[in-house]
Amino acid sequence: MSNSIDQAFIKQFEREVHEAYQRQGSKLRNNVRTINNVNGSSAVFQKVGTGVASTKATNGMVPVMNLDHTNVEVTLQDFYAGDWVDRLDELKTNIDERQVIANAGAYALGRKTDEMIIDGLAAASTNTITDANTGLTKAKILEAFETFGTNDVPDDGQRFAIVGWKQWSELLSLEEFVNADYVGPDALPYSTATQAKMWLGTLWIPHSGLPIDGSDIRSCYYYHKTAVGHAVSSDIETDITWHGDRAAHFVNNMMSQGAGLIDEAGIVTINCDETPD
Repeated sequence: MSNSIDQAFIKQFEREVHEAYQRQGSKLRNNVRTINNVNGSSAVFQKVGTGVASTKATNGMVPVMNLDHTNVEVTLQDFYAGDWVDRLDELKTNIDERQVIANAGAYALGRKTDEMIIDGLAAASTNTITDANTGLTKAKILEAFETFGTNDVPDDGQRFAIVGWKQWSELLSLEEFVNADYVGPDALPYSTATQAKMWLGTLWIPHSGLPIDGSDIRSCYYYHKTAVGHAVSSDIETDITWHGDRAAHFVNNMMSQGAGLIDEAGIVTINCDETPD
């Protein structure tokens, strides 16, 4: 095997991994506050309090808001996803088989990214809607919507809601969610293959990785983008080495990332009962 063939394999594999991660690896990465290219073992997110405007006398001093500044530190963690690619097996397969391996590594790291973000959401405990022995109902959704209004969470197109697939099915039974008379023909949930829908100024996304307890209570999250921080020290890197004793390449995908809670006021936990009927 010539060096040029080996390098072509490596470069193409790296490209395929990156494309897979960007395409389907993580559902939530772009929906939270992100810092890239972090140097060090942690990242610091700034949290600024609410300012108050005041009057002043003629020629008087402009009043100072004295904003409350706090720091939220997020610790970075290193993650790896590797596998072997046998040289002779590679000759017996086509390009699609290599793509499967690339996808597997990218998806594994993507799920880990989402897991860290969900852990950050789950750390919020201030605003919680109890399950009340029911699934995701319109009453729970409106309660979360009202909580955001009370907390002055901006209605700026950066609100998100992640729900389990059971709750997504329950949303599809709500007239206001699926009827074009309410949302318009362009916002119907069936019109997009990404299975996400804008409703009530919020992007609703089904997700299979939300926590569920032993009583079949699923935790869903209604949140603003700035409520959770995601820090990236090293985005996905792929290292491929040849091992002659195994006659195989070892493909190692790795990343260094972290996520954490920034502002509880921007998160509402909606607990939903998934107990079988």
